[in-house]
Amino acid sequence: MIEKMTKYSFILLKGEETKFLEQLRELGVLDIKRSSVPVDEHSKELMEHIGQVKHEIGILEKGADVHLEELITLRQSLEEAEELIAPWGEYDRNKTEELERAGVPMHFYCVRQKDFNPGWAADYPLEVVCEDGKKVHFVIPGDVTGFPVTELSSPMYTVKELKAHIGIKDKEIERYRKHLEDRKEEIPGLEKRLAALTDELNLYLAALAGESAVDDHLTVYEGFAPTDTDARLAEVLDSSEALWIKDKATKEDNPPIKFRNNKFVKQFETLTDMYGRPSYDEFDPTPYLSFFFLLFFAMCMGDAGYGLLLFIGGFLLKKVDSLKNLAPLVTILGAGTFVVGIVMHTFFGVDISALPWIPAWLKKVMITGTIAGFEAQMVLALVIGIIHLCLAMVVKTVYATRNRGFLGSLGVWGWTLLIVGGVAVGALALFKILPQAATKWIIIVLGILSALGIFLFNDIHRSPLKNIGSGLWETYNTVTGLLGDVLSYLRLYALGLAGGMLGKAFNDIASMTLGDGGFGFGWIFFILILIVGHALNLAMCCLGAFVHPLRLNFLEFFKNSAYEGKGRVYRPIKNSTTIK
Repeated sequence: MIEKMTKYSFILLKGEETKFLEQLRELGVLDIKRSSVPVDEHSKELMEHIGQVKHEIGILEKGADVHLEELITLRQSLEEAEELIAPWGEYDRNKTEELERAGVPMHFYCVRQKDFNPGWAADYPLEVVCEDGKKVHFVIPGDVTGFPVTELSSPMYTVKELKAHIGIKDKEIERYRKHLEDRKEEIPGLEKRLAALTDELNLYLAALAGESAVDDHLTVYEGFAPTDTDARLAEVLDSSEALWIKDKATKEDNPPIKFRNNKFVKQFETLTDMYGRPSYDEFDPTPYLSFFFLLFFAMCMGDAGYGLLLFIGGFLLKKVDSLKNLAPLVTILGAGTFVVGIVMHTFFGVDISALPWIPAWLKKVMITGTIAGFEAQMVLALVIGIIHLCLAMVVKTVYATRNRGFLGSLGVWGWTLLIVGGVAVGALALFKILPQAATKWIIIVLGILSALGIFLFNDIHRSPLKNIGSGLWETYNTVTGLLGDVLSYLRLYALGLAGGMLGKAFNDIASMTLGDGGFGFGWIFFILILIVGHALNLAMCCLGAFVHPLRLNFLEFFKNSAYEGKGRVYRPIKNSTTIK
């Protein structure tokens, strides 16, 4: 949920700004309006320094930088050069140079096997050096006037010399990697330095944000703080030299957005920030995103075995400093994938619903078979998609009513009654909860009310003719877009099916290596294929299971809920040591 904000205005005598902002900085709850780009040379230097420290931390966390990449690239070029001169073998370059000084230069050539003419040896003192079935490498000493092949440059190094250079470069790379590894102990200090620089920049920009008044004798600031900190903030402000006024923040003030969610939902706030925080009059999509992203991710993975690996991987990530923040999210996704994988009856590509030793009670929760001739899992994906879209429309209606009032949101109500109401009535009728006669009259009433909202009262301030035209256009867009939105959820079924089939394929390929059984080398290949195959499948499944659920939430859900995500993040001026 979005925390309520209080707007504060401060008036200070010129010269009191630094002391006042330091007090607010120690408190660490007030977000002073400030620029997000450099405003002068000092702020530019601070931002550049922050960028340098971030870059340095990134280098040490990855264990690689530009210099290391240059060393690796140079080594690769040496390897390529070795491959090119390898056919010439080892030769004495000094003797070649002596022959050249004596007027007998050596000429080097290489042609495809099919282009080589053995008859050249009758006209030139040709000597074949290497013939591998694809190319022929040969040399000709002395005069080669009229020879029909373009000459190559003579090799600058021998294979032995290049191998020595590669060995030297390998040692340089190893030494530099060790140097970077040893420097990882600097990361905590650099992170503290980064936090201190960020605090300094925020304080500096906040100080510059003040507006001068009364012939430059006063400075005026504006900021926001969570409403639940009003009492604590008032105590500090009362003891300061500032004249201050507080008021309830409104959308027009564009207050910063701070979330207040439970531990589970909080893990998914990063995903919301990838799209953008809500405006002050919007809703926090994270609670919806948390549940449905987890469900969609698990369905796209569709394998309980992979879920178990992710669950274990989440615990292991806690030991990696640079990735420990992701550990809870990976653990949650792994647990969800394991549960959904059991329901989808797949464990490392094996259909566990067909195993005789699986308990009957567990098989009852597995989704198998068909519904109306379609795969039950495919139908489930579509049903979940319809529920997801209906929820988006309900959320849109609730917040439209809150922000614009009931009369100002009649058009939104019309579509929600038509689609969500129609889906609900259809479901009740399908399961014979509603009698046929009642269903008929409910549909008629919903149709009439929806038509009034969509075509006549979608904007009560416009003329009926304009509303009808607008309603027709919106009907076209909704009808054509809604079908595509629903069908988009088939990817939940398709990705889970593809991952399961690929896992089964690797199992079958591995089984082929066993032959008639026994304890031969077949078991080595069996284990190797299983490990490599499922590792590749897991990586591909994770990629698809991350991207496509994001798409379903960011496009389908956000579009149908009218979510825009143009809010700004709450960033109070504070010390890095301030207790949050």
